[in-house]
Amino acid sequence: MFANFTATDRWTKKQVHCVYQAMIVAIATRHADAVDIKFLVDGRKVWVALPHPAWVEYKKRTGKIITDSLAQEIAGHYLKTALEAGEGLGREMYSLTVDETLAHLDAVVAEMQAQPA
Repeated sequence: MFANFTATDRWTKKQVHCVYQAMIVAIATRHADAVDIKFLVDGRKVWVALPHPAWVEYKKRTGKIITDSLAQEIAGHYLKTALEAGEGLGREMYSLTVDETLAHLDAVVAEMQAQPA
């Protein structure tokens, strides 16, 4: 769903093409307790940082784990939502809280369940 998508910027009404590119554990790259997920937004690098404690909290609440593919979907859902809400077409990094991460996870799961099989 969110590996390759378009979003319309709220303010410019410009459609932007977003493509998932990479996932990096941020402890190694910037000493952060997060997973950084990289997208190209019209060819420009944009990172969405998901906090590691979200994995722990989700496991505690549901007994399930956040897989790499689910993390990519969460980040893509957030990015599309942010762009369409006008939260900065020019930003290079978005950092989510645990609660934001879990809210986008719930939205992604709901969208997946709503799709016909």
